[in-house]
Amino acid sequence: MKFFRLLKISHTLAAYRIPSLVNNGRFGFFNLVNVLAPFGKKGVKSMPPGERLRLALEELGPIFIKLGQTLSTRPDLIPADIALALGKLQDDVEPISWHQAKTVVQDQLDADLRSHFAEVEEQPLASASIAQVHAATLKTGDDVVIKILRPGIEKKIKRDVQLMHTLAELAGRHLKAGVQVNPREIVDEFEKTIYDELDLQREAANCSLLRKNFRHSQHLYIPKIYWDYSKQKVMVQERIKGISIKDFAALDAAGINRQRLAEKGIKIFYTQVFRDNFFHADMHPGNIFINPENPDDPQIMLLDFGICGSLPKGHRVDLANNFMAFFEQDYRRIAELHIESGWVPADTNLDDLEAATRTICEPYLARPIEEISFGEVMLKTFQMAKRFKLIIQPELILLQKTLLNIEGLGRQLYSQLDVWQTSEPILRDIMRQHYGPQNALDKVKENLPKWIEQAAETPMLVHQLLSQQVKPLPRHLKLEQAERRRQKQQTQQQLKFSILTAGGLTATAVLYALDGEQTSWLPGIANSVMISGALTLYLAYRAFRK
Repeated sequence: MKFFRLLKISHTLAAYRIPSLVNNGRFGFFNLVNVLAPFGKKGVKSMPPGERLRLALEELGPIFIKLGQTLSTRPDLIPADIALALGKLQDDVEPISWHQAKTVVQDQLDADLRSHFAEVEEQPLASASIAQVHAATLKTGDDVVIKILRPGIEKKIKRDVQLMHTLAELAGRHLKAGVQVNPREIVDEFEKTIYDELDLQREAANCSLLRKNFRHSQHLYIPKIYWDYSKQKVMVQERIKGISIKDFAALDAAGINRQRLAEKGIKIFYTQVFRDNFFHADMHPGNIFINPENPDDPQIMLLDFGICGSLPKGHRVDLANNFMAFFEQDYRRIAELHIESGWVPADTNLDDLEAATRTICEPYLARPIEEISFGEVMLKTFQMAKRFKLIIQPELILLQKTLLNIEGLGRQLYSQLDVWQTSEPILRDIMRQHYGPQNALDKVKENLPKWIEQAAETPMLVHQLLSQQVKPLPRHLKLEQAERRRQKQQTQQQLKFSILTAGGLTATAVLYALDGEQTSWLPGIANSVMISGALTLYLAYRAFRK
């Protein structure tokens, strides 16, 4: 089965001439492409590479569509024109049957649907590559939606990801020199994100945390999770009723203040990132609805929490300082912050980095959002990154993706929005509240009871530490030390007696030689030889005994 799936994938890629990026060696991969699909799809030669890749992924099915969506947010990994083309992929997949969906829900909840739900709509509200959503009503009368993981999707994803690794390995060996694409890195990145989305309890936890962060907010509403009915493959949450943010006719008919809505979107983004350090990282139009109850001060409602992100504490502060320096047009400070934060090597030329930053940012200041492309800014940033060996952090990639989504929404909602002028006071206020002196004082007050408790225990801790320094050794350690001393003394004695033995042997040999010469001036020499020999034997015994 895997072989036939691999053959299907290879044939589809060949038909759209996707491997045209690789070398056409005598027995290379491209020759195999010509065998699998000798003529290719009709009209494919006139298509740009990005369009060919998009159509191929659509034909291969949901998992490959998801791969394309992931790639569309990674202009650092693939050429910008291909990323732009993949951004057009639509997550509109043929739904599974009601019988299949019902079976998944009943297996997860270990009960018949009628035990928990008064009504469930068999026709899905939406169908995506990994899950689909049905409207329902609980026995309590609450209107909810049931998100259901497609049955067998884990097995399909695992199979296709393994095949993607195989194709990436093959393509990686034949890439043309100069092509800035690492197929293995692309598949690795996709694998990490896709498996996270297979656990709906994880998504429910993300939703719950965002709801707590904006519990009393008039700007953002997050639906409630019904934990009693939420499992790994099924999630039940409150059904929200609003106007889709992409339905501009309905927004205008309801009298929604578009400028106010665009400004709120920017504020919500900065609040999630810099106040809470937890942000919704999939803010495309399909996941955003507007509450029409107060059109002059509209409330945003979010859905789909499978992809959320956060930044390490140091990066969050560094990023905030970079934003502030950008708003103040302090390019020197931006360059310094990049070096101080470790985003570029420490030996980077500060003047060159400042000049490159000014070249990228200056043209976009004091311009309305309709004349600004964050995608273009990001592309130039990544080009600069390659020059200065900028280390792109995975968390910043999610942030960049969210910024691109906000750009698209802001451009459509209110094209005259000055994104810089709107952002600067919002971020400055958040920085003052959460990183200023008052926040530091609040943290001292918050931690004071704990510090007082710890201070009361300090004398005891000091006593224990000092006691450990002077504490008598256990008996077995004393015995070990005594044994080491005894062995050292014995070795020294053996060395002493060995030297004496060598001297005794020499003296005995000399006396024996004199005895053979019958020396008249040294009487009784034979007795001396015997005494010296006996003494030498004794010394040898003392030197070599165990």
